[in-house]
Amino acid sequence: MKDVDVSKQIQQMIKFIRQEAKEKADEISVTAEEEFNIEKLQLLEAEKKKIKQEYERKAKQIDVRRKIEYSMQLNASRIKVLQAQDEVVNSMKDASRKALSRLANDKKVYRKLLKDLVLQGLVRLREPSVIIRCRETDKKVIESLIEECKKEYMDKIRLQQPPKITIDDRVYLPPPPKNGNSDSLEPFCNGGIVMASEDGKIVLENTLDARLDVIFRQKLPEIRKRLLE
Repeated sequence: MKDVDVSKQIQQMIKFIRQEAKEKADEISVTAEEEFNIEKLQLLEAEKKKIKQEYERKAKQIDVRRKIEYSMQLNASRIKVLQAQDEVVNSMKDASRKALSRLANDKKVYRKLLKDLVLQGLVRLREPSVIIRCRETDKKVIESLIEECKKEYMDKIRLQQPPKITIDDRVYLPPPPKNGNSDSLEPFCNGGIVMASEDGKIVLENTLDARLDVIFRQKLPEIRKRLLE
């Protein structure tokens, strides 16, 4: 084979090798770019997911904080409303107590009230023997009512034997508030009686103050409801 032919063949081989190397390099370059793009997309998606999770976490924190703040404001408002209601109720209660303290000044009305309270106590206890505790200032009035109350009680529940009624002259209920001031820190009683069975096992508080407390406890939900209207 001539040198020219050998040289030609060598040149063709070199050209083939270069072409194959170029194609291989192009293939590697394309593959590398594809892998780079895939990895870049994965990193981008991971970062997006991380940012989204962080946003959701912060949004949830803000929402929780808002709910806590709203709840605190709502509770504060409720407390203010309840305090305002308590002030109104206490004012009403004080006014009622002052009115009760003036009730005893009307002797005729107060005498009838004491009679009704004694009679009510007898009917509710239905004991053969009872003890009445009253204010010392009311003792004489109640003594004057005993026989009358016995008779009406016997007629009411059709008894043949009258009950025994004893007035406790050792321990009295507290006196009326001084100068009609029901804000006094000293114990006071606006009137009425406490009746008990002879053995002391059954006690009925029928004082005006106790009755007033019962009325306010029963009517308190209704009063609060009206104050909100």
